[in-house]
Amino acid sequence: MKILERNVYVGPSLYAHFPVIKVVLELGALEDWPTGRLGAAYVDALVAALPGLQDHGCSFGVAGGFIRRMRGDSDVAEQQQGTWLGHVFEHVAIELQNMAGEDVTFGKTRSIEGRPGVYTVVYEYTQRDEGIEAGELAIQLLCSLLPESIRPEGSVPEDWDWASARTDYIRYAQRRALGPSTASLVKAAVERNIPWLRLNDQSLIQLGHGKFQQRIQATVTGRTSYIAVELAQDKEETNKILANCGLPVPQQELVRSADRAVRAAEALGYPVVTKPFNGNHGRGISIGLKTADEVRAGFLAAADHSSSVIVETYLSGEDHRLLVVNGELIAATRRTPGRVIGDGAHTIRQLVDLVNQDPRRGVGHEKVMTRIELDAQADLMLNRQGLSPDDIPAKDQEVLLRSTANLSTGGTATDVTDTIHPDNREMAVRAVTAIGLDVGGVDFLCPDITESYKSAENAGSGICEINAAPGFRMHVAPSEGTPRDAAGPVIDMLFPAGVASRVPIACVTGTNGKTTTARMLAHITKMAGFTPGLTTTDGVYIDGQRTVEGDMTGPVATRMVLADPKIDIAVLEVARGGLLRAGMGVPFVNVGAVLNVKSDHLGMKGIDTLEQLAEVKRIVVEVARDCAVLNADDENVIRMSAHTDAKNLCYVTIHPQGTVSGQVVREHIRAGGRACALEHGVNGQMITLYDKGRHIPLMWTHLIPATLEGRAMHNVQNAMFAAAMAFSLDIKLDAIRQGLRTFDSTFYQAPGRMNVWDEHPFKVIFDYAHNAHAVGVMADLAGRLDVRGRRIVVVAGPGDRRDEDIRDIALAVASRFDHYICRRDDGLRGRASDEVPQMIAAVLREQGVPDSAITLIPDEQEAIDAALRMGQPGDLLLVFADALTRSWKQVIKFKPEATLARASAAAVPPRAEAPEPKLETAAPDDAAPLAAGFVRDERGLRFVGEMAD
Repeated sequence: MKILERNVYVGPSLYAHFPVIKVVLELGALEDWPTGRLGAAYVDALVAALPGLQDHGCSFGVAGGFIRRMRGDSDVAEQQQGTWLGHVFEHVAIELQNMAGEDVTFGKTRSIEGRPGVYTVVYEYTQRDEGIEAGELAIQLLCSLLPESIRPEGSVPEDWDWASARTDYIRYAQRRALGPSTASLVKAAVERNIPWLRLNDQSLIQLGHGKFQQRIQATVTGRTSYIAVELAQDKEETNKILANCGLPVPQQELVRSADRAVRAAEALGYPVVTKPFNGNHGRGISIGLKTADEVRAGFLAAADHSSSVIVETYLSGEDHRLLVVNGELIAATRRTPGRVIGDGAHTIRQLVDLVNQDPRRGVGHEKVMTRIELDAQADLMLNRQGLSPDDIPAKDQEVLLRSTANLSTGGTATDVTDTIHPDNREMAVRAVTAIGLDVGGVDFLCPDITESYKSAENAGSGICEINAAPGFRMHVAPSEGTPRDAAGPVIDMLFPAGVASRVPIACVTGTNGKTTTARMLAHITKMAGFTPGLTTTDGVYIDGQRTVEGDMTGPVATRMVLADPKIDIAVLEVARGGLLRAGMGVPFVNVGAVLNVKSDHLGMKGIDTLEQLAEVKRIVVEVARDCAVLNADDENVIRMSAHTDAKNLCYVTIHPQGTVSGQVVREHIRAGGRACALEHGVNGQMITLYDKGRHIPLMWTHLIPATLEGRAMHNVQNAMFAAAMAFSLDIKLDAIRQGLRTFDSTFYQAPGRMNVWDEHPFKVIFDYAHNAHAVGVMADLAGRLDVRGRRIVVVAGPGDRRDEDIRDIALAVASRFDHYICRRDDGLRGRASDEVPQMIAAVLREQGVPDSAITLIPDEQEAIDAALRMGQPGDLLLVFADALTRSWKQVIKFKPEATLARASAAAVPPRAEAPEPKLETAAPDDAAPLAAGFVRDERGLRFVGEMAD
């Protein structure tokens, strides 16, 4: 049994809309050993190792269902042999994470057709490394329980022990998981619909997006005063400040030697306490010291944590932690150090074992309480009490094993929030306010918390410490008493009611046009006054400036944008590669758009058909909440309307009349739905928006520079999508118009997207198109432009595409140009040096292109140079490029060898004003027949079945 492949999905993917891990698991010979054949002993051993498996419902849907499935207790014949270990692996990986304190439940296992014994297993995770390790440990556990005769060789180390492996895994998970306090704050944020990002491997968390973000580190917030934290760590200064406020504090003295500590103790009067000058979490504290030798030992214990040590008078009473947030007492807890109570029969070591059998105790933060350890600190405490671990204490004798009451060392916590005296409540608030903390913990010792600190009953009580970054575990999960919401008030302080925490997120995907559309939309938002963060195939852009170069269409780039403190809107280009590799970088988007689904990258990563590719692209609209923007002219895209719960559906069509898609859009509009249609009039083409019965003429296509006066239909469509998405983001119409008017297709604004260079005697159109559909679109454009000379094309295809894909690229340009220069990309991707250009040339010849019109120049730079040298006045050169920056520089820096007369441009007559076109629609008629396969609901028309031909 081994893992062949693994993918970690950080967000929505083909498998779930939340983080999951997908593994390809090979069982090998174990495919012949389902659990029914392995027998009841195997199932029993597995359940003994992981008792939590008894709660898994599996296909039965009730607790115990998975155990029944493993035993073959089913009326279904094929289930009577039990289940296969791939399925068991799924449940074990989930339960291991549950055991470590994570709340995960989702899993799915499917056999891979044509690969016997190989399974795709998907299971939910919370923390990446913890989830991966759960899969590795699951294999070891499952194999360790197998009979040696069938156990895969090397699957389990010789010295492997489940009990040790279990403890090691829990500690491994806890080292990487959020601590209890941080986790409670994140949980409170999620409950308030506030997004969060983990910024490091510890507890630094960003709450909110972009300019709305706040940061926390454990329970220190971005608003916590640095001076206040320094004061809280300076025990001496804290004591002075509180004393000056008239608050009850012990007398103390700062020392730097053991002898000076003894003199201070004698001056203050025994018993005393020693503690580090700037310690925390109870480290190095010794209490109730009554002799000089004990003080010296206490000094040495504190000196391990600080060069200066505080000696202070001993405060009597029980230890209480009082939590103050934003000037209000939120919780009060009585803390009891780790201890055992004698019964006159068991040794201290045995009593510790008995205490640790409490199911509420676990490793570290695994459970409500932590296991008590007999370690060096425990030995020191026992020595002070004249005891050893093997002594038998008398009945009811209290044996302390820790000097402090921290939960992390085995202490217990009892909530006393409802019984604290009002004076003590006010005292805690005054103390934290005096230090200047927004979140602070007061360590208060007193015999009776229900009585005022001023009362005779609490004589000798006082504040021994103020804590910055106080732990919340004791409050949110006390050993006894009512759990308190310690985190909620912190989040409410950082994000008061009505304060934004999220930025609007627009996401665009598709086979072609997504980069241009995303850039257009980002430009529109900038014109509307936003500071956009944009992810594209060539980098991350913040407010129009590229901050990171490279293909940035995956979840890592999404995280970069949302973490940037400047942005207030995000525009995400999402590509199939990122979706298949790691999923989306956000759990949902406000507006999601799918432009088209065309043949590209098929035969790669298990995606072999357009329908499968559409399923990948569909993820974007599955997680769209406000609006799903769909291409009504693409059958694979319009079908996606059946898979979105977005509040609005917006269809985009450039063929509103005489087509099935046009019929759908017209009926959608009649039903009050949202649409963006291209309407044809006397004066040209008008982009028009429809919404809730409103008809909104937006602008003429010839006024959009990126459309080359409306001739570049692919950019007309891209502009329509950008406009529809902007409208769905509630951007004003004037800003949308201004954005489209000022967005052009220069290399600097949209590199490799229909860039035009007119500074030579001939025109050059430069594009990155790398699939048949995109190449065909550009070839169509070249045919629509007025050209006095020849049309020349430099064409190639990526080497990792299928042979039929490269053939389709050649067919897309065949018979449309006067001369063809066939090249390859720099990266051969498994092809021979001239294989791709030879394949293209062969297809051109099949289509009747003469050899004299075909030139093979494999190298990209040489091919482009040859095309430029071939150019004459009035010619049109269409250059499909791969190395964009290098090739664009080659175009613009080219110097013709001879002086050529520049062709004069024909004057374009001004357009006469004409009535704006309008799509003919009637009032909604519920009785009117609908387009086949669609139903009408409150959002308009939605696909539910098969479309008419």
